[in-house]
Amino acid sequence: MAPVAQLLQDNGLGPRIVAPSDAEYDARIDSYWSNSAKLKPACVLLPKSAEEVATAIKVLAAASAPFAIRSGGHTNWPGSNNIDGGVTIDLSCLNTTAIAPDLETATIGPGARWKDVYAELHKFNRVVAGGREGNVGVAGLLLGGGMTFFTGRHGFACDNVVAYEVVLANGRIVNADAQSNSDLFRALKGGSNNFGVVTKFTMKTIQCDRVWAGMTFYPKQTIPRAIDSLCAFADNVKKDPDSNLIWMVTHLPQFKDIVVATLFNQVAGVESAPAYDQWRTIPETMNTIKMTSVSEMAFEYNMPAGYHNIWFTASFKNDRRIVSKASELHDQLAQELGEIAPDGNFFTQCIFQPLPTLFADQSVKAGGNVMGIERHAHDGLLFLATAMLSNSEQEALAYPKVKTWVDAVKRYASTIDGGNLAWTYLNYADPSQDSLMSYGKENVRLMKTVAAKYDPHQVFQNLCKGGFKITNVNA
Repeated sequence: MAPVAQLLQDNGLGPRIVAPSDAEYDARIDSYWSNSAKLKPACVLLPKSAEEVATAIKVLAAASAPFAIRSGGHTNWPGSNNIDGGVTIDLSCLNTTAIAPDLETATIGPGARWKDVYAELHKFNRVVAGGREGNVGVAGLLLGGGMTFFTGRHGFACDNVVAYEVVLANGRIVNADAQSNSDLFRALKGGSNNFGVVTKFTMKTIQCDRVWAGMTFYPKQTIPRAIDSLCAFADNVKKDPDSNLIWMVTHLPQFKDIVVATLFNQVAGVESAPAYDQWRTIPETMNTIKMTSVSEMAFEYNMPAGYHNIWFTASFKNDRRIVSKASELHDQLAQELGEIAPDGNFFTQCIFQPLPTLFADQSVKAGGNVMGIERHAHDGLLFLATAMLSNSEQEALAYPKVKTWVDAVKRYASTIDGGNLAWTYLNYADPSQDSLMSYGKENVRLMKTVAAKYDPHQVFQNLCKGGFKITNVNA
C-alpha cells in the first residue's frame, strides 16, 4: 500500500480506499469521460459523507500530500480532476438528490450526474438550472458557472445555488449562503476549486414538465444561411428567453464530412416557437425535435466517451463575420486532422451559443457571481472549439492546430470593433487560457481575499492539483 494510502487508512478511511491492485481501481479510471484525464493516482478515495471528506482533507494537508478532486470527471484535460501518484478524492458516492417538502429547493450531492438529478426531480415536474449534458457531474459545472437551458430566465447554473456545504482546508464543515459566509458564497459562484470541497448544493427548483427540443442536421452547403439564422436568433433572445439553441459545424466520423447541427430546446414547451422560424426555411437532412422532458434529453444527448479531447473557448460580439471566419478555419482544421487520422475517426466541433447581455442581467438580479459577464457591452456569442482523437499521439499533433485555429479567430475578431469579449468560460477553457483573469480585477481581488481567509495555508492552491488557481492570477 502506498504511504499516503496507509496514512488515510490509519485515520479510519480504510474502507473507502481503492488501490491500484483492486478491480474497482481500473473501473474508476476508465469512467473518466476523456482519455486525456485518465491518470494513475496512488489511490482513489470514495468518501460517503462530508465528515469523511473533512478527515481526508485534514490528513492530506497535515502530510503536505498532493490530491485531486473529482465530481463527474468530465473536464477533458490531464490533471484537471485526477492526479498521478497522489490521492484522487472521488465524490461519486455523494450523489443523492432530495427535493424539499415545499418543492422550491433541492439538495444535490457533488458527485451526482445531471441525468440522475433530472430523473429524480421529474417525479415532481421540477428541474433545476443545471447541465445540458446528462453525464456531466454536478460540482464541476456549478463551480465553473454553468451554461444552462434556463439562463435567459434564471441566470447561470451557479446563480441558482442558494447554499453550499463546504469542507474547508482545516477540516471544518461550514455552510455558505447569502447570510452566512456570504463572501465565500459569492466566490464559489464561478470560482472553481479554490476555496474548499463542496459536499452539498442547495438549488432553486423550476416548474417544468415538457419541453420542445431535439437536434436538426443540415448539409454543409447551408452554412451561410445557418450563420445568418444563428446571429438573428442571438439578437432576439430578449424577446423569447425560453427558446435556446446550440449551433455547430462539426466533422462526424459517421459522415466523414462536415455537417451543420443545431440543438433546440424551448423550455416553456412551446411547439415551433416563432424564435425558430428562420431555421425552418433551411433544408434539413435529419430532425429529432419532439415534445420531451429535460430528463429524457439528458439521457439522449451525450458526447461520445473514450477519445482524447482538446477544448478551447472564447467570447465574441454577435457578428456573422466572426462566425464565418471560425467556420472557414474549421474547414481547414478538419482537413489537417484528416491527415493525422486518415481513417476519419475523429470529431471536430465549432460551436456557438448566444451570450446576450440578458444573461448577465439575470445573474445580477439573482444576486451576482464572480464571472464578470456584466462588463460585456454587446450581445455576444460563446465559442467552443473542440477536437476528439483516437490516441495520445494524434492528440499531441492536433493540439497546436486547434490552438492556432482559435488564436486566428480571436485575431480576426480584434479587427472588428468590440469583437472580442472579456469572458473566458472556465468549464470550456484549455489550461493555457487565463480564465479567472477574465473575470475582471474586482472579482479577482475578491477571490484572492476569500481564498486567503478560508484557506490561509494555501492547501487548495498548492496541494489540490487541477483547475485554475487564483494565486496564479496577476491582478
